[in-house]
Amino acid sequence: MLNDPLADSLTLIKNAEKAGKLECEVRPASKLVGHVLKVMQERGYIGPFEFVEDMNGSRFRVKLNGNINNCGVIKPRHAIKKTDFEKWEARYLPAQDFGTLIVTTTSGVVSHYSAKEIGTGGKLLAYVY
Repeated sequence: MLNDPLADSLTLIKNAEKAGKLECEVRPASKLVGHVLKVMQERGYIGPFEFVEDMNGSRFRVKLNGNINNCGVIKPRHAIKKTDFEKWEARYLPAQDFGTLIVTTTSGVVSHYSAKEIGTGGKLLAYVY
């Protein structure tokens, strides 16, 4: 049963990485999952990915780099101020400046580094390191 597509997608990617696979298919595809994959690609955690749609439904085909140690969603999705990033980094990431928090802001889905540069807060979606 599918309750949270983002959580299922990140779990699938993490398990494929641990199994040593070079590619995985994330389904079902959604805009939110696509935006999170884009942030992960920009930060260098995954390789290129493509959207595939056929009779079996839509999905993302993701190339894996082997750079992910752990990733997951943050539930409940906490609202975060632009001054509170360090507190949440300490909670979800193993060390300072190691890993990325993925945040949804008014500027779209971005990493917490980009949100600091923009000077905006948002809601926490996921972490990856």
